[in-house]
Amino acid sequence: MEDQTTEKTGTGKHSDGAAGMLIKAALEARKNAYCPYSGFAVGAALLCADGSVWSGCNIENVAFTPGNCAERTAFFKAVCEGKREFSAIAIVGGKADAEKLEFCPPCGVCRQVMREFCRNNFRIILAVSEKEYQVFTLGELLPLSFGPEQLGGDPDTCVK
Repeated sequence: MEDQTTEKTGTGKHSDGAAGMLIKAALEARKNAYCPYSGFAVGAALLCADGSVWSGCNIENVAFTPGNCAERTAFFKAVCEGKREFSAIAIVGGKADAEKLEFCPPCGVCRQVMREFCRNNFRIILAVSEKEYQVFTLGELLPLSFGPEQLGGDPDTCVK
């Protein structure tokens, strides 16, 4: 998925429409967010290398720690079904009752989960709408990361 955007903060455009499709799926997933405590609803859509898309939403818990972010929900669903190669993820979020969303970057734990399965060029699309989004790489959002290769894994095969 090649970013055609010249500015990180401008309107993003992708010639293949993949970003728009992922953002639409993330917006749809956000509708299922369970967020009675924070009121902050997040949706994510994860694009696998084979073209399949897995969605996720945030799921809160009264004890807080057992909650799960939308990004990890999408990754865990995909991994559970045997997926191991990923191309991009779109993330949308904001107050559940907000008319306009805000850019919602992944938390540190989600970035580390992404790092487990993705290379530094993995695309992270932060969106407020299908037409307004920012595109980053995992390497930009998680520099100097700790990955499977630090424990002896081959960086070319450890995420297969």
